[in-house]
Amino acid sequence: MADRNRRRFPPLRLPPMRSRDGFTLVEALSVVFLIGILIALAAPNIDVVQYRMNGAVTEVGSTLLAAQRLAVTRQHDVVVRFDEPGRRIIVHWDANNDGVQDADERVQTYPLAEGVVFGRGGAPPRPLGEGPIGFRADGDGLPTVRFHRNGSASEAGVLYLTSERAERSGDRPRDARALELERSTGRPSWYRYSGTAWERAF
Repeated sequence: MADRNRRRFPPLRLPPMRSRDGFTLVEALSVVFLIGILIALAAPNIDVVQYRMNGAVTEVGSTLLAAQRLAVTRQHDVVVRFDEPGRRIIVHWDANNDGVQDADERVQTYPLAEGVVFGRGGAPPRPLGEGPIGFRADGDGLPTVRFHRNGSASEAGVLYLTSERAERSGDRPRDARALELERSTGRPSWYRYSGTAWERAF
């Protein structure tokens, strides 16, 4: 019986597998060489500082937005101070709304990104102030904005960020970014200078 089934149904034979040819070492090196040439040609036209500035202003805007949301969720003031010489932002969770940094209240410091400073670097000012930080100073002498538990800010204002190279030379206005804060909503929005005008980004 088994012999009959073998005769009736011959075993299935698959076609022999063909080996796939890969790249030779010479071909791989040629591709790497061509990619290197393309990168070398494109590199002078890529301004990494522009990407760094976009990232820096987004980071500062996110810090302000987080402080505003924290004031709403915790239902107490959150104070944000701008330390221009120290290139940092200080966020104070003011649990008793007295404006004083008590020992049991949390304080967090956020440094600016490397190569980024407060300033305009040759760009013209925006209507809310000439900067570099357009908020009134508090008792410590630092420009300050307070976020209240309803989400509003103590005042509208603007701060400018630019690169160290622009601040030194004063002739690279395209490095400038501006972050404006709306008083009623406490929402930040940021702008970049195109070389001829301020353009809203977010």
